Amino acid sequence: MSARLLPGGPVAESVLEDVAARAAVLTAKGVTPTLATLLVGDDDASAGYIRIKQRKATEMGFDAPHTHLPADATQADLHAAIAAYNDDPAVHGLLVQYPVPGHLDYDAALMSMDPDKDVDGMHPINMGRLALGMPGPLPCTPAGIEALLAHYEIPVAGREVVILGRGATLGRPLAMMLSQKRPTANAAVTVVHTGVPDWARYTQRADILIAAAGVPGIIQPEHVKPGAVVVGGGVRYEGRRLLPDVDESVEQVAGAITPRVGGVGPTTVAMLLRNAITAAELSVTG
Repeated sequence: MSARLLPGGPVAESVLEDVAARAAVLTAKGVTPTLATLLVGDDDASAGYIRIKQRKATEMGFDAPHTHLPADATQADLHAAIAAYNDDPAVHGLLVQYPVPGHLDYDAALMSMDPDKDVDGMHPINMGRLALGMPGPLPCTPAGIEALLAHYEIPVAGREVVILGRGATLGRPLAMMLSQKRPTANAAVTVVHTGVPDWARYTQRADILIAAAGVPGIIQPEHVKPGAVVVGGGVRYEGRRLLPDVDESVEQVAGAITPRVGGVGPTTVAMLLRNAITAAELSVTG
């Protein structure tokens, strides 16, 4: 029997409907929400991601200024572009597309960003806010996963959640989020990774299993408790081909599962725009 599918599209649509309504309220007050994007170099995939985010922002009623630096831009060039957006009160959110060319220090660029404009939620100050339960922009993929579970009314509170992967963009922040005291969280969370030789011992007992390792096909049917909820968050690409952590055969064991394509991806973009509209609102209310 195949698992119930949990597509991210309906979740994203619900979030973006709210974002558009909030943007309209701000626009009526004379404030146009603005999400700036910054790309360095000519990576086709990165340029594609930027276009998706710009298009969605425009659809929601945002202004979407963009800076494209050449591949040979210096660290000083990158910091100057960030500083210009930091200093512009009309810009509420800023996204520096990752990765940047190898000669540049992305972490240093991130540190130079105004944390209140960080729509990715990855600035160290924002990660600290998350750890302390303080308000701030949340990392987008983890926030999208929490929203997805809530949208499909999957109980999380009190259940055993196992996250395979400890990365800074997904595994670690998601563990903090799902262990916090909220109706859509409040779980018993275990984080394991490929450095744990018997990691399957943990995944096999999970009520909710979240794959965040970035290792194609690492989750096989024998790693999943029958009837569990499985969320595929980790992926790699070979060219344009997407290689998810969760093997398709897991559908025969899981009770519910995100699809191979159109699962967590749409919710990630939606959460980025939710962070941006919140930043715009705070610029008005303080």
